[in-house]
Amino acid sequence: MSRNGRIDYYFWHMSDWAYFGHPRLEQIADRQGVGIDYMPVDLPYIYARTGGILLHQRAKERQDYRFFELKRFRELLGIPLNLEPKFFPVSGDLASRVTIAAKRRGLSLGRLVPAMMRAVWAEDRDVSDPATVEAVATEAGFDGKGLVQAAAADDINMEYRRYTQEAIGRGVFGSPFYFFEGERFWGQDRLEHLESAIEKSHRAKAGVNAQSKPNSEQ
Repeated sequence: MSRNGRIDYYFWHMSDWAYFGHPRLEQIADRQGVGIDYMPVDLPYIYARTGGILLHQRAKERQDYRFFELKRFRELLGIPLNLEPKFFPVSGDLASRVTIAAKRRGLSLGRLVPAMMRAVWAEDRDVSDPATVEAVATEAGFDGKGLVQAAAADDINMEYRRYTQEAIGRGVFGSPFYFFEGERFWGQDRLEHLESAIEKSHRAKAGVNAQSKPNSEQ
């Protein structure tokens, strides 16, 4: 873990808002010198446990407004996004397990995770299909075949389920969710608040360190 702290990042690979937020999350982590712990979760399961409503079950008015918001953020952020991707929703389980397999190998999830999300939201690819996931990972510079094979292990699935249960226990009910030093932030539109919390923590620690240094003039 970085000496400046860590962002605990709970996300669903099929999340449009996590897709939009990812570049800024990485920028914040780099700017502030903090680590990111990527923890993919089963969001439909979390919804079932926390009272969330799957997209296709929501009222038309809510679905219509979501389109307006996606268009606004697509233009604001300059990130390509298909409003109605060909393969949405599909299961995010395989992509999640592949991410965990890559995490165990110490690989760069900052490249792998956005590649999976981009496949859904900008490239009309099916990340529930093993051949597609293998190809996406390979194109991102990883051993796609090896990661897909490793993702089938029982302990990988157990870790995925543990992240999901842990997320519920910490109050997660959507994607993306960010934690820093116990404080939680829901949604990519809260990333500014997340960075402010990190900066506040750094200032506080700097103050404590300054007070603890011996005064050479005494």
